Amino acid sequence: MGIMDHNEPYRNEYLQDILKSAKTIAMVGASPDKTKFSYGVLRVLHETGYDMIPVNPRPDVEEIRGMKVFNSLAEIDRPVDIVEVFRRPEDLLGIAYEAIEIGAKVLWGQIGVRNDEAARVAENAGIKVVMNRCPKIELFRPFWKPRLDLKI
Repeated sequence: MGIMDHNEPYRNEYLQDILKSAKTIAMVGASPDKTKFSYGVLRVLHETGYDMIPVNPRPDVEEIRGMKVFNSLAEIDRPVDIVEVFRRPEDLLGIAYEAIEIGAKVLWGQIGVRNDEAARVAENAGIKVVMNRCPKIELFRPFWKPRLDLKI
């Protein structure tokens, strides 16, 4: 598959294929704070049927929405399809290496999370990369996208 140009919009099929084939999503930067964007995304993805694995290094955060929290990707006890990242862009490179280490299939940077070096590292290891996108939004896009053409 090789290196993508992440300045180009992602093809719908590329995103749909990732979201359809994935079952397990590890969310790095998951928060127990209900007011945080990551909490809402975690909730919707979980309710949609994904096996969500919250990852948060804080020792006092043991579960979010009844799901066991892992302190790092390395501690996760099952295969991970997507590593979804709610962290600063500069953290993405280190997370890319961790995602490779656990055999993840996709590295997904949330809106505002883009690091081209991290993308190169992941793609060179055969991992698909999505950056600066929200899976919750992409998941529901097919339902509203066709309606954008409607005349008011």
